[in-house]
Amino acid sequence: MMLSASPTSIAKSSLEEMLESLRWQDEDEKPKDLPPALPSRPTSKARLPSARRSLPTNFRVDSNGESGGISSEVERKEEDKRKEEELGVKRHVFGSRKMRKFVNVDSPYNLEAVEGKKGEDMVSDAKVEVNDNIGHFLKKKLRVWCRLSNGLWGSGTIQSTSGEESFVSLSNGNVVKVSNNELLPTNPEILEGVNDLIQLSYLNEPSVLQNLKYIYSRDMIYSKAGLVLIAVNPYKDVQIYGEEFVTSYRQKATDNPHVFATADTAYNEMMNDGISQSIIISGESGAGKTETAKMAMRYLAALGGGNGRIGRKILETHCILEAFGNAKTSKNDNSSRFGKLTEIYFTETGKISGAKIQTFLLEKSRVVQLAAGERSYHIFYQLCVGAPPTLREKMNLKMASEYNYLIQSDSLVINGVDDAKKFQKLVEALDIVQMCKEEQEQAFAMIAAVLWLGNISFQSIDNEHYVEASADEALTSAARLMGCTPHELNQVLSTHRVQAGKDSFVKKLTLQQAIDSRDALAKFIYASLFDWLVEQINKSLGVHKKYIGRSISILDIYGFESFKKNSFEQFCINYANERLQQHFNRYLFKLGQEEYGLDGIDWTKVDFEDNQECLDLFEKKPLGIFSLLDEESNFPNSTDFTLANKLKQHLHSSSYFKGDRGRAFSVRHFAGEVLYDTNGFLEKNRDSLNSDLVQHLSSCNSELPRLFAKKRINQSLKPTISSDTPKQSVGTNFKGQLFKLMHQLENTKPHFIRCIKPNCKQLPDMYEEELVLQQLRYCGILEVVKISRAGYPTRMTHLEFAERYGFLLLETNAYQDPLSISVAVLKQFNVLPDMYRVGYTKLYLRTGQIGALEDRRKQVLQGVIQVQKYFRGHRARCLFHEFNKGAKTIQSFVCGENIRRKYAIEANRCSSYASHLLDEQLASVIYLQSVIRGWLARRDFNNMHNLKQLNLESVKSRRKVGRKISEAKVFATLDTGMPHEQQIQVVPSVMVELQRKVLKAEAILGQKEQENATLRVQLQQYEARQLEYEAKMKSMEDMWQKQMASLQTSLAAARKSLAADSNAGQRRGDVVSPRYYDSEDNVSMGSRTPVGNMPDVVRGRENGSLNAVGNLLKEFEQRRQTFDDDAKSLAEIRMAQPTSNVNPDDEFRRLKRRFETWKKEYKLRLKETKARLHKRGYESDKTRRKWWEKLGSRS
Repeated sequence: MMLSASPTSIAKSSLEEMLESLRWQDEDEKPKDLPPALPSRPTSKARLPSARRSLPTNFRVDSNGESGGISSEVERKEEDKRKEEELGVKRHVFGSRKMRKFVNVDSPYNLEAVEGKKGEDMVSDAKVEVNDNIGHFLKKKLRVWCRLSNGLWGSGTIQSTSGEESFVSLSNGNVVKVSNNELLPTNPEILEGVNDLIQLSYLNEPSVLQNLKYIYSRDMIYSKAGLVLIAVNPYKDVQIYGEEFVTSYRQKATDNPHVFATADTAYNEMMNDGISQSIIISGESGAGKTETAKMAMRYLAALGGGNGRIGRKILETHCILEAFGNAKTSKNDNSSRFGKLTEIYFTETGKISGAKIQTFLLEKSRVVQLAAGERSYHIFYQLCVGAPPTLREKMNLKMASEYNYLIQSDSLVINGVDDAKKFQKLVEALDIVQMCKEEQEQAFAMIAAVLWLGNISFQSIDNEHYVEASADEALTSAARLMGCTPHELNQVLSTHRVQAGKDSFVKKLTLQQAIDSRDALAKFIYASLFDWLVEQINKSLGVHKKYIGRSISILDIYGFESFKKNSFEQFCINYANERLQQHFNRYLFKLGQEEYGLDGIDWTKVDFEDNQECLDLFEKKPLGIFSLLDEESNFPNSTDFTLANKLKQHLHSSSYFKGDRGRAFSVRHFAGEVLYDTNGFLEKNRDSLNSDLVQHLSSCNSELPRLFAKKRINQSLKPTISSDTPKQSVGTNFKGQLFKLMHQLENTKPHFIRCIKPNCKQLPDMYEEELVLQQLRYCGILEVVKISRAGYPTRMTHLEFAERYGFLLLETNAYQDPLSISVAVLKQFNVLPDMYRVGYTKLYLRTGQIGALEDRRKQVLQGVIQVQKYFRGHRARCLFHEFNKGAKTIQSFVCGENIRRKYAIEANRCSSYASHLLDEQLASVIYLQSVIRGWLARRDFNNMHNLKQLNLESVKSRRKVGRKISEAKVFATLDTGMPHEQQIQVVPSVMVELQRKVLKAEAILGQKEQENATLRVQLQQYEARQLEYEAKMKSMEDMWQKQMASLQTSLAAARKSLAADSNAGQRRGDVVSPRYYDSEDNVSMGSRTPVGNMPDVVRGRENGSLNAVGNLLKEFEQRRQTFDDDAKSLAEIRMAQPTSNVNPDDEFRRLKRRFETWKKEYKLRLKETKARLHKRGYESDKTRRKWWEKLGSRS
């Protein structure tokens, strides 16, 4: 038991006396794995005694009150020295590393170093820690890490040792000589690629670096460093974010490090403890912070009802804010140029109820000024490429290469990014967050107005240096989009109204002043538009006040930056990262270690690099950078040179500040030294906007410019109402925002994610050890792992621990106070003494210990719930059966009474209805009888009428007599006055038979009518098909006739050609001398045959040609007759047999195909015949010419 060092007696509680007595009684039987002794009671209510002043656990008190069995502090130190001499090496307490002094080592944040000093040594002046076990490695000649000449680490095996130096054989076969102080032990191969750095046996820089490289090469980008998640940017799509992974982490099926696991931990702690959580994502530019924030938000949306409308809205805000707030820089293709804090609110049941987005310091200067290789905000390029034609025409949009603000850099596109598709996704996201089309067009109009403002040029007037805007397309378009006239816009850009007392006058502007005025207006419009978009999104994500309580905040802020030229924006960005690093240090290093000391825990403090002095350089009053910057901004005649001189004059004594030539100065940040150029610092810090521009916007017809101007006017009036202090500068306002942000984060439990950039070229599967090591150092990863390994991250008060786990005890009556219950629970579950510590107020457990207790608690609670479930089910069933029995009894009486009432009502209704029904049936019978009797009478009358007509000619006289007799009988019958019913007696059986026949006839008649309707439909169909066939036949006949006519025309032309050739031959033959030809009397019809040299073959060929033409003509006539006959026969078949098996359509198609085939062949033969005719005519002419030439020569 640990006692206070004070010799005075201390009043002890009953619990302490009981524990002490039990300890003395069981001293001889105490096992070795007893829990650590309880801390002693503090001496006063003031500061608790330090744990280092407490006496050791083996302290003994003799009966006479003297102490014994303890060595003094000097003796303990001598004993440690003696052991060090025996081992031959110096011992170091784990985690007790001295604060290293900063040296200007090579860094990715120093561009000159990256470009020209990659091969130089990165070793600092501070000595590297030597582990206690390095002597064992030297003796056994094991595998070690050694620092190489280029500053990197290499692994090899010790070959020999000579004094303080060793020869190490590297893995590539080279042997190097290394000092023993530059050697570090390696981990066994079984620990290669562990996902938690705490599991490494030997914790040092090369081991951590190699472990990250190993898992990165296997696309495992996540690992843990105690409480910090490390995420290495893969620069490619890694398939670890699908729905199966979401389900796996929701169901606790895996515990591998992942951003889903971090978000799940935050969500569970929020639901269990009722405390708001925060996920802080940090890292340098290009490390993947934005994508990590997306994945965390996606998982939270899945947990809190991501399928609902509010969850989808939250996810779509990324697309909107990326388009308007992200841009391509030299280090990152999608760099966030603003800070963002997204607060997601949850109900008591864990469902998302709303969200709120806060933004910090948008980089407005990027709108009007670009560096080489960078782009402006994505929305400019997306609008130029992806806008629909109607919107392009309405806003007079051009391509991005035609706008001056965008062509300052030659980088207009990003490899692998389709701006047109991005614009379509942006419009869909705006629709999802319920921004109407009118508001969307207004926002896009402001973007187009900014682009056209950049194209406005100025020209000199009156041969002076004053200018005015050129009246061109840019001025007209910008004015129309803003809702004003070109003249008004020209006036406000080229003049300035100066107020002198009660009077005012207009002052013309020079070229540079006009350009500055134009750029200031463009920046103001874009920044105001961005703030307006955030307000609209927050309205869409609005949450009711009664639900605000539990929340998870996700911080995605710009990373640490260092370019060739660093301006005011980089200055503020790096300051924000300094503040976040301080929050990281405060939570993981300061508060935890201070709490150990205050609560009496024996703890060896772990030193770390504190950046508080660097923060004081920025924030201290009145000689901090921000204070001096504001002071210089208030001077009207101050310049950037005066600002630089003032900073050098007042801050030269700080080790974190260094003045440079001209306007430059450098600050030593936690991530490296950055050189800043004060050019533009004062103007950007003032963020001044001409009052004429604000007044002009307030008078525009468009709604958004008026809204922007109204908001600016309200902000300018606030300071004058509250106090006499001047308007806050941009730097001071940003510092206030950061303080508010830190206050919000202090009220939450943080979860840290450190994003690592593996290489500067943004290429996949490329791991630059030098760059990664630098990031690990300034992130403090090694210190975090040391504290997590040696510390106790789980901390609970005795009362909280007892209330949460006390019911797990098997015997609860023996323990009454929370401390005893807590210790008893730990002993019952065999938690080793080294795994926890008992403080004055809290219980401290190492990593992983609370998990076993939580699992056991869940098992017990599930068992209790099962018992309660069955008991409550049994009780509910019994109660249900009882209620059911009573309900059935009541229902039986009620149903009986209802049935009796219904029966009485039905009986009364039936009695009255029966008589009425009888009357209706009787009337129906009478009506049926009258109908039947009428039919019988008409039938007898018709028979009688027919009989009389037949016998009319033969018995005219008798007919007259018969008619008189019948009339007498009729009159006699009428005179008797007998009723008609008595005169005609109808037999009932005959009546039934007649009714059956009538029904049968009606049924047959209905059936025949249906058949008749069917036949009519078929007839109509046949008629329609016949008409269709006739139309087709007519069209085919017309087509055939046209084709026949064309063929006939071709044949006629061929015959005419042949005839013409023959006539020409005859005419030529007429002029030949009679010496070679027969006389005219011997010439046959149509030709003249030469006698001498004219061969008989010519005549044969001509006759053959005529025969070929004749054959073609005959074949044409025959084929035409054949096709006509076939077509007519098919038409007759179709008309004669409409239901036959032969399908006329198919036959017509076959006939058409045969005709087309023959036509093609016939055309080919006709062409060949024509060719032969022309050829033979040419040969004939040639032969005749030869004859003519011979004749001429002879003559």
